Amino acid sequence: MHPDPRRLARLHEATLSGIPADGARPVIVESWRRSLAALVDPDRHEPPVVLDRDEVVEVRGAHPLAPVLPVLREALVSIADAGQHIMVVTDAEGHVLWCEGAATVLGLAERVRLSEGARWSEDAIGTNAMGTALALGQPVTVHSAEHLVRTYHGWTCTAAPVRDPDTGRTLGTVDVSGPLASVHPAMGVLVVTAARLVESQLQVRLAMRDERVRAAHLDHLVGLRGEPGALLSAGGRVLATATELPARVDVSGDPVRLADGREAVVEPLDGAYLLRVPRPTRRRPVLSLRFLGEATGSLDGRALALSLRHAELLAALALHPLGLTAEQLALRLYGERGNPTTVRAELHRLRPQLGTVLSTRPYRLSADVRADFLTVRAALRAGDVPLAACAYRGELLPRSDAPVVREERADLAASVRRGVLDHGDVEVLWAFAGAVEDAEVLERLARTLPRSDPRRSSVEARLERALA
Repeated sequence: MHPDPRRLARLHEATLSGIPADGARPVIVESWRRSLAALVDPDRHEPPVVLDRDEVVEVRGAHPLAPVLPVLREALVSIADAGQHIMVVTDAEGHVLWCEGAATVLGLAERVRLSEGARWSEDAIGTNAMGTALALGQPVTVHSAEHLVRTYHGWTCTAAPVRDPDTGRTLGTVDVSGPLASVHPAMGVLVVTAARLVESQLQVRLAMRDERVRAAHLDHLVGLRGEPGALLSAGGRVLATATELPARVDVSGDPVRLADGREAVVEPLDGAYLLRVPRPTRRRPVLSLRFLGEATGSLDGRALALSLRHAELLAALALHPLGLTAEQLALRLYGERGNPTTVRAELHRLRPQLGTVLSTRPYRLSADVRADFLTVRAALRAGDVPLAACAYRGELLPRSDAPVVREERADLAASVRRGVLDHGDVEVLWAFAGAVEDAEVLERLARTLPRSDPRRSSVEARLERALA
């Protein structure tokens, strides 16, 4: 059932009179605030027509949604035509590029500038399904007097954003609009389903394009003859790789720097890039440390026998690649009571396993250090929350009480948790939930997972235990 239009009208008038609109949906109240702040006039505002007919045709031809428009027509236009609705498709700025459906409704829409070439962003015409969906990045239905501008109180609109499967950026919105009396309550579900169908079609087209790029350029990757490298899409997404890389590489830098600190060379190809990671002139030993949730390490593939104190020493040196004196290490490991002599003794016991990797004056690690906690830190700094969540397997040396470890442990845990909750993607939440028992994360995951997902029951059971 749709909300009572008369009740919505009363809430609308109360808000414009400065009275708190108790009972109005928060998503609508916040949109009204944004719209009024943009100086949208509820009485005399009209959306601007910013594209003429020729410009609409030109923008359509270049828009990523143009190839999948037949899918939308099949999913929505025939239903809209029969049900006295129209289908509207906008770009990411809210410009109406396609407007199709029942002829009588199209005529009504033309009169209120719900037409091709008009801009329907929130700042241009106030609260409406298309503009508010773009502002929030989520599906929105706007009923009757929930529209800020009174002209549209006789309309109900439902819109859902469509995202680019390659970059994740919003490409535009899919909307169904119609007179208040003709819109079916299930229309919201239909619009969201159509948007997801379009995204799946874009994903298929992306996979086909990726395969063509691989076929055309894979020989360049083979030609590296074992040198670390990768074949990237035009947007920096990894299509094939001969080295460990995140799913996407930022190719805008000069030089290009990977999350683990290595510098790479990017060579442009036709519709792609070849990424090369030049080998150092002299091979450095590789010291691998896994200190998140456990304490294991290896040097050039040879396992190290590490006590907790030795793991703390290595963590401190890994976090300070320029090196530390014995006095500085003592302070970071033991606090004010630290004794440099004790530190030197522990380093002496550790040296037989590390050899020349443990340099002195100051103490530092002369190796290529690959530590899981450094990977998480680098991913967070690069804004790659999915990589940080996947690499975070637990707290840093959870049994350690060394100040340097406590500080890094708390900072990593809080930063990853905040990033995961802000990101909100179900797979990112799932990856992080595998490493921690966090009630808020589990609650968010339980709300986000579809009921058909077999992981949901496990998450709900863990949530009950966490709350208990």
